[in-house]
Amino acid sequence: MTESRQTRAPVGLTTPLQYVKGVGPHRAKQLERKGLVTVGDALFHLPLRHEDRTRFTPLRAIRPGEVVTCAGVVAGISPAPPGRRRQPLVILLRDESGYGTATVWGRPWVARAVQRGQRMIVHGRGARYKDKVTLQVQEWETVDAADDEPIHAGALVPVYSSTEGLPQQALRSLLWRLVEAHAHEIEETLPDAVRARRRLLPLADAVRGAHFPTSEGARAAAVRRLAFDDFLLLQLGLAILRSRTTRQRGVSMRPRGELIARLRASLPFSLTAAQERVWDDIRRDMAAPYPMHRLLQGDVGSGKTVVAALAVCAAVEAGYQAAVMAPTEILAEQHLATFRRLLEPLGIGVTLLTSGLKGRERAARRAAIAAGEIGCVIGTHALVQEPVAFKRLGLAVVDEQHRFGVHQRARLKGKGERPDVLVMTATPIPRTLALTLYGDLDVSVIDELPPGRKPVTTVARTESKRAAIYAFLREQIADGRQVYVVYPLVEESELVDLKAATDMAQQLQREVFPELVVGLLHGRLASEDKDAIMRSFKAGAIHVLVATTVIEVGIDVPNATVMIVEHAECFGLAQLHQLRGRVGRGAHRSLCFLLASYARGDQARERLRVMEETNDGFRIAEKDLELRGPGEFLGTRQSGLPDFRAASILRDGALLHAAQEDAAEWLRRDPDLRTPESLALRDVLEERWSGRLELARVG
Repeated sequence: MTESRQTRAPVGLTTPLQYVKGVGPHRAKQLERKGLVTVGDALFHLPLRHEDRTRFTPLRAIRPGEVVTCAGVVAGISPAPPGRRRQPLVILLRDESGYGTATVWGRPWVARAVQRGQRMIVHGRGARYKDKVTLQVQEWETVDAADDEPIHAGALVPVYSSTEGLPQQALRSLLWRLVEAHAHEIEETLPDAVRARRRLLPLADAVRGAHFPTSEGARAAAVRRLAFDDFLLLQLGLAILRSRTTRQRGVSMRPRGELIARLRASLPFSLTAAQERVWDDIRRDMAAPYPMHRLLQGDVGSGKTVVAALAVCAAVEAGYQAAVMAPTEILAEQHLATFRRLLEPLGIGVTLLTSGLKGRERAARRAAIAAGEIGCVIGTHALVQEPVAFKRLGLAVVDEQHRFGVHQRARLKGKGERPDVLVMTATPIPRTLALTLYGDLDVSVIDELPPGRKPVTTVARTESKRAAIYAFLREQIADGRQVYVVYPLVEESELVDLKAATDMAQQLQREVFPELVVGLLHGRLASEDKDAIMRSFKAGAIHVLVATTVIEVGIDVPNATVMIVEHAECFGLAQLHQLRGRVGRGAHRSLCFLLASYARGDQARERLRVMEETNDGFRIAEKDLELRGPGEFLGTRQSGLPDFRAASILRDGALLHAAQEDAAEWLRRDPDLRTPESLALRDVLEERWSGRLELARVG
């Protein structure tokens, strides 16, 4: 009874797909795997691409190997003999050019769905069958004289991201029905004035055109409107977060600057112009009565740590404590060494808090932090675990942004009255992407290297040069240098035919450098073991360190001057650039060899060429973004940001800026989105950010 009542209820955007005619519980489960639960979800499940099947190839012009769309009248049907499953159904078609055959494999039922004399549109690949050229049919459709909308073959045909058991044709037919019946119900979110100024389609028309466009121009106009909405909702959300942050009262720190002056005087070099400019930004932020929210970007080795140490001095001199958070224990220890060297001579206590610390020692350090005896606390995520209490936390420095979840940053901020937050990253982020990801942070860039840092020479080589490279390594080690050999994974995977790091280390030790010490460092080791290996490498006891990408961030061994990256074609550009930054940290000339095989397509070769040509992290980041697109570029989906339905940061840079202007203007007029014209937009905003607006404001 309830079932029939449910089916009879009028179908709208919020109706579960299960109750749409022709869907049912089984197909609804498949759709749910793609995140499609309601009619509204399905309407915004946009195609990955469109294939142009409007240009028909004459039947006589079909060539083996070519993918084509043909149209003709059915002149004959020859089903496979009963029980012969390995033979296709053959359909004879006729068009202006003459006759041709279409073969359909594994779908005998098609013979019952097609009749002689019907007009048929077929799409597939040319092939040979029984010595004749035929079209192997992938998709087909019969066209009634009255039916002017062939959706599978004779049109710009949408191709969707699908799931097992859900064929393209079924998904396309369902979406065609839903778009026809319900697109007009989608509520417009933009006022006419904004649409007119930005030359944007109405939302309902854009959804229709994004699925089933009448031409390439119509498709582009539809996608442009949907991309604008993506950016507008992102920028509005970020702007709301930012305005909340600036409206909050924070701590204003205006120390006299004695500690800062003493730290500067103790440095063996003077700051670069870029460091001075960035320190100026930070000092102004810290003096303001609102919480600082700044992202400090600087290429590997550009001197971000010194700037962070100046900020710590300012906080301590103003009577507050500072916390510095690093993503791994190895990095936290390295920061400890650096900050101790810089700050302890000024009388600032520096201590380390990591999950590796046990029992009494840990309790004693916690007590000292709570009593305010320690000015600067360095740590890993152990710092954000509940029991750590600060007496007066005024500054939080977070190193390597994307390794920390938004949640951890939120908890760190919860430890103080609303401390200033400085996020440091050595992963250069192109301006367009920085706007998108950190729209709620102010961005400062250190864009020059300190004098004395020598650029690393990078050369891409193939397997045939391995013996020559090993000979070069032997000379370097004889001169007292050390070497990194980097691998893309930890243990052999059946899927990727790569020599695993473990085997490599053993082979280098036994066969190539039996007289030297070869070490192995990978992500599966316990942190004590990792630390022990890094320490002996730093002390010079290990000559060649074979490592997986765990060494990507922040490890500093000035005497290591040569790096070999195995299977370099498997790495992204930004990652290669990070790895290369591990050498070139001392006074000696440094070299990075990228060993690669190019069977995996030429994009890999293009990436490695960029590495050979430039050491500029920002150029590399732009190129990486171009080659891999934003999702992959970030490694993981950035936590806390809404997904884009149609926008591409690469393609739509100009739209992003337009959306940013409109978001700022909109909030200037209506900061809380309360006016009638804002209400539809407000609902969509809440839904797209799904409760994350509160969280994401941590930066």
